[in-house]
Amino acid sequence: MNIKGQALYAEMQSLVGQARGAGTELKVQNTEQVNPSQSDFSSMLTSALSQVNNLAQETGRMRSAVEMGDPGVSLAQVMIASQKSSLAFEATVQVRNKLVEAYKEIMSMPV
Repeated sequence: MNIKGQALYAEMQSLVGQARGAGTELKVQNTEQVNPSQSDFSSMLTSALSQVNNLAQETGRMRSAVEMGDPGVSLAQVMIASQKSSLAFEATVQVRNKLVEAYKEIMSMPV
């Protein structure tokens, strides 16, 4: 998973600055416009999930190759690929948990 943390943090900081600068006045926006940050986040999330899936599939192929006795794939390579895949999956689960937690928190806010 190749998510650039610094870029994400910088974008979040700029959004916080914009939110604080908005003041108490709410502006009604055109509902037909698509929020560009939303489309960027969804594409980033989709590509991250795709990378995690690709890692898992590659690990499965490497495991099968070792089980079949392919001399081109060592056990060490399979173990490293397995650990990478496991870490990527765990990170994805943690991101999902944080998103669900944030969603629940937002939904429980009074209007």
